Amino acid sequence: MGLLTDPRTGNGKIIKFVLQWEKWLCFFMYIGGIIWTMLLALPVFNDSTYFSENALLPGLVMKECSLEASAKQFHNELIEEMKRYPDKMPYPWLLAKFNQLYLDVYMHNFTLNYPFREQQFTGQNVYGIVRAPRGASTEAIIVSVPYRPISSVNLNTAPSIALLLAFAKCCRKQKYWAKDIIFLVTEHEQLGMQAWLEAYHGVTSGQDGILMSGDLSGRSGSIQAAINLELHGMKIASVDVKVEGLNGQLPNLDLVNLAQDMITKEGIRRTFQRRPDVNVKNKVSKWWYQFNTLISMIVTQATGVPTGNHGLFHRFGIEAITLEGFERSGRGPEVSFYQVGRVVESIVRSLNNLLERFHQSFFFYLLPSTDRYISIGGLFIKAFASWIRLQDTGIKVEENENPDTKISQLKQNKVEEFDIASIASEILWSHIIGVSIMSSPKLFTSIGSQLWDLPTEDSIYYGFIVTTVLTMFWPFYLRRPRKSDNVALVCVVASIEVATTLLCVAMHNFSLALLTAIIYVPTALAISPKREINSKFRGLLHVFWILLHPFVVASILVMGYTRLNFPGEPLMSILIKGIQATKHAFVFSVIDSMIYGNWFYNVTVAILLPNWILFWNVINSKIAFDS
Repeated sequence: MGLLTDPRTGNGKIIKFVLQWEKWLCFFMYIGGIIWTMLLALPVFNDSTYFSENALLPGLVMKECSLEASAKQFHNELIEEMKRYPDKMPYPWLLAKFNQLYLDVYMHNFTLNYPFREQQFTGQNVYGIVRAPRGASTEAIIVSVPYRPISSVNLNTAPSIALLLAFAKCCRKQKYWAKDIIFLVTEHEQLGMQAWLEAYHGVTSGQDGILMSGDLSGRSGSIQAAINLELHGMKIASVDVKVEGLNGQLPNLDLVNLAQDMITKEGIRRTFQRRPDVNVKNKVSKWWYQFNTLISMIVTQATGVPTGNHGLFHRFGIEAITLEGFERSGRGPEVSFYQVGRVVESIVRSLNNLLERFHQSFFFYLLPSTDRYISIGGLFIKAFASWIRLQDTGIKVEENENPDTKISQLKQNKVEEFDIASIASEILWSHIIGVSIMSSPKLFTSIGSQLWDLPTEDSIYYGFIVTTVLTMFWPFYLRRPRKSDNVALVCVVASIEVATTLLCVAMHNFSLALLTAIIYVPTALAISPKREINSKFRGLLHVFWILLHPFVVASILVMGYTRLNFPGEPLMSILIKGIQATKHAFVFSVIDSMIYGNWFYNVTVAILLPNWILFWNVINSKIAFDS
């Protein structure tokens, strides 16, 4: 009858065991999680890709488009127009070509109000629609290309526009389309795509008044899927499939598998993360290669920055990928636009077969190669289920103890009350500081430009340095005797907050939660409000926790990335380039949160930084460490 009256019956020994070996259990679970992540790259722990959506009918259609000749003609004409317009999109030429193909042609105007200066930037998108002869324009598929002028620092996309026009010419002649096909050429990279999507759906994703998306004069139905093309030459050696979207969102795995399968069928080398599949007999070498591919995806996804225009579709429930084609850099085969055009045609015609939105395959996954995947179930250690079963083993506590004795003992124990007001004030002020810093970039820019005539990136960078120093010295301003129990409760609240944050982030961006846990959890577990901690360990905690300040971590990571990109540069040159790259990274993260709604900056400053401050207060607590 104990199970019916006391839910804790049978768990006493387990609770005592967990409390006694708490630190060691956390340590082994941390190491086990890292080892499990590394083992996921082994074929034993991942699966071969397959199609869950039978309606796609991949590769079963008779391909009718031969796009090479038309694409070459369009490409030659476009190159001449680009020379006439070296810094902007040749709108008249694009409009004329779309009209010649008898598409429904429209232009879209948008304006960006730069948030840190009183400046405005304008842009235009051009799009044409092939109306479905066998449908009522209730559904649509998008084929898009970001236009890049000759003066752009990014790789040229003129071949992509040529292929898009050639494919539009072919689609216009066919009668089997059940969905509208929208051919979209955007300006200013992701900015133009974001403005077009906001105008199409009538929403604002970022802050009001920054990106004025305007209105669309022509539209179609609900967008089912999108293919973004970034082909950098008329001869292609490999095609890389990009999947990472805004805030770590991913497209449905069926769409990724469809693209990879069509690329392989046309004899084109397929890659993921710019890494082709390798056939190595040595199992260790193969595991290491796939593990590096897996880590590359984890790092890319964790930033929350889209790897292409496709990444902006996911928040609207639209599955999208980018096909990026590269020219041959050394030896190896290459293919013409005949094969690449057949790939695009196969994908679009398979999407045309869909009877409903993608929903059967995975939306949460990791890819160690082009033909293997790790589902969300593989991201959790299987032994966790066995540990859960231990909770139901029914180990009974001593039943000989008299309940009246328990009550009398509880009455005799003196319960020391917590200073709730002080604890709540400390937690509240730490989060107020985080929210204030999150909203401070405009203030930093205004002060820096008015007092010292600093550019935006310098104003924000130096402002963050000042706030970092102030947050480090904040506990010393308020240094006063505190009860040990109050400090312990603050430590418990901070631990619960970091665990809850990691859990919530993992529901959206598992890679970001994984990397954050790897960086912060070991030191956070070592922080304890006990008096017995000696001064040497206390000093180590100070050093490690300062290095784990969010802005310090960001600076170190950018410095390391700069070092990897410039291995032969001297140390001073690396330091200068790293600082400059850090400045730009801070500005871009703030702008991304304002325009696109990227919450990487907001989560870091409004949640992770206050949590860092709470642990920093525990480390510097006078009662917690001083005898």
